[in-house]
Amino acid sequence: MRLLCVEDDRVNAMLLEQSCRDAGVTELEMAECGRDALALAARWSPDLVVLDLHLPDTDGLALLAALRRLLQAPDLPAALCSADAPDDLHDMAITAGFQFVWRKPVMPDDVRLTLAALRAAN
Repeated sequence: MRLLCVEDDRVNAMLLEQSCRDAGVTELEMAECGRDALALAARWSPDLVVLDLHLPDTDGLALLAALRRLLQAPDLPAALCSADAPDDLHDMAITAGFQFVWRKPVMPDDVRLTLAALRAAN
């Protein structure tokens, strides 16, 4: 499974990368901003994207829409990753098209459960 993670905080990115690798992800690309994510996706089409809600040049909600347009993949699976705690975060993510919400710090079980659900769907 090809996984694209977009996270601008280096510590969170390292934790996220390690959680993904521990869950068995072998094809993983990391980006720090929306611009870099779009450039990566254009040449390396992911099977799943994990997007931070707050990025330096965009937000995860807008970036998901842009990635799906670029890849012509309206059903591209996506997880929103955020430390925010608003009550409506889950509803906001689902409305924006995310299938999964990962709270920061990312828990390895969240990654494993998401990957298992995606594998079972395919």
